[in-house]
Amino acid sequence: MSWKKILDQLEEGSVRAAYPDGESWVANVKVKEAILDAFKAGENVGYGGIYEGFVDKDNLPPRLMLPEDGVRLVPGGSAIRRGAFVAKGVILMPPAYVNIGAYVDEGTMVDSHALVGSCAQIGKNVHLSAGVQIGGVLEPVGLSPVVIEDDCFIGAGSVIVEGILVKKGAVIAPGVTLSKSVPVYDCVQEKMLGKGAPIPERSVVVPGTRPISSDWGKSQGLSVSCPIIIKYRDEGSDASLELEEALR
Repeated sequence: MSWKKILDQLEEGSVRAAYPDGESWVANVKVKEAILDAFKAGENVGYGGIYEGFVDKDNLPPRLMLPEDGVRLVPGGSAIRRGAFVAKGVILMPPAYVNIGAYVDEGTMVDSHALVGSCAQIGKNVHLSAGVQIGGVLEPVGLSPVVIEDDCFIGAGSVIVEGILVKKGAVIAPGVTLSKSVPVYDCVQEKMLGKGAPIPERSVVVPGTRPISSDWGKSQGLSVSCPIIIKYRDEGSDASLELEEALR
């Protein structure tokens, strides 16, 4: 199948760059290969019209949204790239960017200065707060992208990269960084999750620190940042995170 057809299917939402497989997600290698083929096939050109002054691949222009698409794309510098799917009921506040291969499901809010990276998968009713960075993964093609499942809240300035999976209903507090090189500590279950392990359903993750174990590090009182699961969601936390329907 041609890369053009696959990009069309990505925009329709009929294919995705990753799909759930039991408790984990698996990269759709054919889709990612098609995206890379599209980059190879494209030539840098200067755009015209409302995109005058911008230069990019001629075959990957920003998508133009229409009222019947049901997406609220607020003016002010946001863009949805060719090959990205954005469902009805999604709101993008400026400036925000949704890159090629990404999937943003119904009712999700993408706030100002937020990035949804290439092939990232964002579920229903997710809130990506201001300044959130959701990393993209195109290469290697077999690596699953970042996945944020349904009903998650991602706090301002958080960074989630390297194919991390955030399970349904999880809350990531402002300023948390999640990557495969940093372990997550669960203070409720009193255990350390493996590096790159999925963030559990309905967990509340806050930024924390842990001491450096070397003798010199101890002598200097040094510590490094790490994410900490401080609690799991209850009725109180659900109420504080309830999405305001009037905004939609």
